[in-house]
Amino acid sequence: MPLSFHKMHANGDDFVIVDSRNSPNPITSNLARRMGDRNRGIGFNQLAVMLDCDDADARLVFWNADGSPLDACGSATRGAADMLMRESNMTSVALRTNRGLLTCERTSTGAISVNMGKPLFNWVDIPLALEMDTSVLPLAGEPTACSMGNPHCTYFVDDLTAVEIETIGPAIETNPLFPLRTNVHFVRIIDRARIRLRIWERGGGIPLGSGSCSCGAAVNGIRRGLLDRCVEVECDGGAVTVQWDGVGPVFLTGPVETIYSGTIMDTLLKV
Repeated sequence: MPLSFHKMHANGDDFVIVDSRNSPNPITSNLARRMGDRNRGIGFNQLAVMLDCDDADARLVFWNADGSPLDACGSATRGAADMLMRESNMTSVALRTNRGLLTCERTSTGAISVNMGKPLFNWVDIPLALEMDTSVLPLAGEPTACSMGNPHCTYFVDDLTAVEIETIGPAIETNPLFPLRTNVHFVRIIDRARIRLRIWERGGGIPLGSGSCSCGAAVNGIRRGLLDRCVEVECDGGAVTVQWDGVGPVFLTGPVETIYSGTIMDTLLKV
């Protein structure tokens, strides 16, 4: 039986949402990988499956394009929230993820704001392979690590054009220090309220943007005392706003847009 999907993006950070409310979850690791193939499937940075939930408007389960699972995706969370708000004609919804219960609101400009939960800094929560101070990792360049439900490693650099992301990114992603691999950020600080961010995404390569990576990069900059509590994060595909008071949850705000809806035929589902 064909499987329906919705293709969306957030400043070019593209994702697919499969609405499986009132039905079993149809997505496996193998199917997520085939769907994520940009030549033979749909193509996406992340896939979100929307399921029934007793204590929220829906539950979200996320996959990377390589078929690996992940616990957080800021862009796809905003996309699912946008869909549910339009469906119910509401301006707020709550979504259950492995990060917990995330509240989402539509702003006066039409953007979607998500409470992404509190960042985690303990080495075992990120996780790292060894106990250490996560504010300055024992790697060349002295990056900072945190978790937003998935691992983040942030480098602060003076010149982004001098960074060979295609080489450095995968080497850091698979460094033994990160047993579950890691997202890798390269940040140029414009001023205390603005950064320019480029990303090597765990299981995905170089995206135009990433909600959770934008959160992780801003949080690591605030933690180091380099940034104020409200930061505009400019990625390759556009900008989002990240707010963190240094104690509580992180708030991510930015636009989302539906590109098209369609169905996956049985030929792909049965491979």
